[in-house]
Amino acid sequence: MRINLGYVALIMLLPLKIYGQQNLSADELFVKARTAAFDNKDYPTSITLAKQALEKAPNYTDISIFLGRIYTWNKDLESARSVFDELGKRDVRDEDYFMAYASLEYWNDQYPKAIEILDKGISYHPQSEELWLLKAKVYYANKQYIESEKAVKTILTINPKNTEANSLAVKINDLTSKNAVSITYNYSHFDKQFDDDWHLVGVSYKRITPIGSVILRGNYANKFAQNGTQIELEAYPRLSKTFYLYVGGGYSNDVGLFPKYRTGVSLNANLPHSFEAEIGYRQLYFSNSIWMYTAAVGKYYKNFWFNLRTYITPDNKNISHSYTATVRYYTKSAQDYFAFQIGTGISPEESRNNLLENGTYKLKTFKVGAEYNFSVKRNLFSLGTMYYNQEYLPNTTGSQFDITLGYTRKF
Repeated sequence: MRINLGYVALIMLLPLKIYGQQNLSADELFVKARTAAFDNKDYPTSITLAKQALEKAPNYTDISIFLGRIYTWNKDLESARSVFDELGKRDVRDEDYFMAYASLEYWNDQYPKAIEILDKGISYHPQSEELWLLKAKVYYANKQYIESEKAVKTILTINPKNTEANSLAVKINDLTSKNAVSITYNYSHFDKQFDDDWHLVGVSYKRITPIGSVILRGNYANKFAQNGTQIELEAYPRLSKTFYLYVGGGYSNDVGLFPKYRTGVSLNANLPHSFEAEIGYRQLYFSNSIWMYTAAVGKYYKNFWFNLRTYITPDNKNISHSYTATVRYYTKSAQDYFAFQIGTGISPEESRNNLLENGTYKLKTFKVGAEYNFSVKRNLFSLGTMYYNQEYLPNTTGSQFDITLGYTRKF
């Protein structure tokens, strides 16, 4: 009979391995369990090691909380709840316990239960940014935007530089009031390119619906000493917790002051670690269609929001590029901030988009500007300025100065 020496060796060494594992302390087993879970994603092994550690130290709270988390990640919700309920009977008050238990209920859409757990945890840890932030997220997921906003404001009182709270505050900002009316005025002065100043007035109404916000806007322009109007409709339907769309269109019978038609669609994503991204297109039709493809990435960091956007406009001969970098610094809320912008090229969202008709986007443009937004209760005010240096003819540049004023009333 042939004997498999490797198999014999394994059988002989197995008792030694088991004995060695039994000889480990609770802390050593805990370290092994964490390694199995975090480094190897081996949850069954991690659960086994955590249970062995608890046999040696039944009242080791950190290991019990960890075991509850691993059961959660392994989608064994009954076992996870059993562990957390047992900790509750022992009147455990650790912040991590409330975070782990409430996260389980939040991830499984049990929002009232998650709030109940968080309220208890906050009663013991009223300054916990993590507990308040999770509470804000639970309310936000349950579409209780006013309650979510209150939780975010508490976090920002504790720590105004909390990155995730500032990010969430911006998302909530447009959802706490069902209605908003706005009026904006833009003034443009040219030193060489045009003799007459430009004036643009926009009036809009915004309505929050169960699937997202809808905006109806009317624009009046005085450009080239001529008057014209435009109507626009925009919507931001939510697709999931992560994704939402931008869908927009406009029409004007005053071609030259405005495009006859404009359309746009973008897919937006709220990503982990306070990142966000967008990809889509914009189309303007004057006598011909101009197609512009856009992509953007944003990041919240403490009180700051950083954003980089590009527009790419292909034609038969080449591809034109436009880039804009924006930085915002939030002060007391999502509606109060300073902004700085710098970039190249023309954006289809700018009041000067009618310059795209004659191919000006193919020439060089530099822009730099600043903006200040502040709120007084439900009244929002904005003041912005922008400077453009544009090559409006080959090797011929001119300057444009813009001032923009805005007012919004939420109700």
